[in-house]
Amino acid sequence: MNTINIMIVGVGGQGTLLTSRILGGIATEAGYDVKISEVHGMAQRGGSVVTYVRYGESVAEPIVEEGYADVLIAFEKLEALRYAHFLKKDGVIICNDQKIEPMTVSTGQARYPEHIIETLKEKYNVKVVDAMDEAKKLGNVRVFNTVILGVAASQMEFEKETWMEVIRNTVPPKTVEVNLKAFEIGYTM
Repeated sequence: MNTINIMIVGVGGQGTLLTSRILGGIATEAGYDVKISEVHGMAQRGGSVVTYVRYGESVAEPIVEEGYADVLIAFEKLEALRYAHFLKKDGVIICNDQKIEPMTVSTGQARYPEHIIETLKEKYNVKVVDAMDEAKKLGNVRVFNTVILGVAASQMEFEKETWMEVIRNTVPPKTVEVNLKAFEIGYTM
């Protein structure tokens, strides 16, 4: 099996690290060699956070190089635009349709780009998800990332029940049920 390369991008506090642990856990359960790495920009101030999950028969290093990501999971659309060049030619972007203004935009030093999704779709295979809306319907906006994870899981080789078991064992106990519901919603999108 070739190594599968997944990048998860977002801003501080969106759950990129938790999501990478779940993805790594699912690949480990399936018996693959797994490497996970994370880069925390100014995460505490809403800065960019990138995590890498690589799995396969034998994985030498944790970092995904430009042009090699099979899947780019983006929790915010500007982050999708910022990291799209890491995607390989036949890769897919799973993008949350959420806008979080970076500090430079909030302070008036820069403008938030318009038409990000349309721009991405001109060059890449993009699946857009309004995960925040789905999470609000569940009464917990913090599970939007699990909605997106469900969308990603529906396109991967692992059994749905295994995903759900890894989620049960990874998320905080008091949020297990709402995370499982969020995963189900994403999985059926």
